[in-house]
Amino acid sequence: MNEFETKHLDFPLELKSMAVDGAFAGYASVFGNMDSQKDIVLKGAFKSSIAAKSGIKLLWQHQPDEPIGVINKMAEDEYGLYMEGQLLLDVQKAREAYSLLKSGAINGLSIGYMPTDYSTDYESGVRFLKQVELWEVSLVTFPANPQAVVSSLKSAPATIREFEDFLRDAGYSRKEAKAIALRGFEKPSGPRDAGCEGEISGLYASLEKALAALNQLVIN
Repeated sequence: MNEFETKHLDFPLELKSMAVDGAFAGYASVFGNMDSQKDIVLKGAFKSSIAAKSGIKLLWQHQPDEPIGVINKMAEDEYGLYMEGQLLLDVQKAREAYSLLKSGAINGLSIGYMPTDYSTDYESGVRFLKQVELWEVSLVTFPANPQAVVSSLKSAPATIREFEDFLRDAGYSRKEAKAIALRGFEKPSGPRDAGCEGEISGLYASLEKALAALNQLVIN
């Protein structure tokens, strides 16, 4: 078969993270899961596409004239095809896609590809995809199956209150989180007595740790 196929694969999409700058990570395909057209992607199917670094595109709804970002990393693991992408938020459609993802209005990924090596079980009608030429990954509104949904979506905190909640989730006490959120961004001014020196040093050490954790959240 040489025709180009654009499909909504039937797999449980797991969007690992979404940063405020539009960076995201997740799985574009899952191995061993039959889609609505009775195709099953096997481990190793994407190896040649990944090795070729052929400029796989990140599109909106499979529209070739609507690129919305870039794919920074793709790799196969035991679970499926892992990818890291970046929505380009100076592009209007990418901003719309980011907003729709955050709100849950859209929650699917789909891949466009051409099968190059496969076998078919003619009794069941199931086709096993051993090798595909991957052309693009798209954010889509309607995945082929209700299972193909975003299971988690995280954003970096945008307000002091959200930052305080983030610190609490990271293990800080309510008092520590409030102190860092309210005072940590302000450089101390004026005379300080010796008694508060240790408290301030500890505060800034905590702030440094918190910001490192926040930076990791945004990157990952």
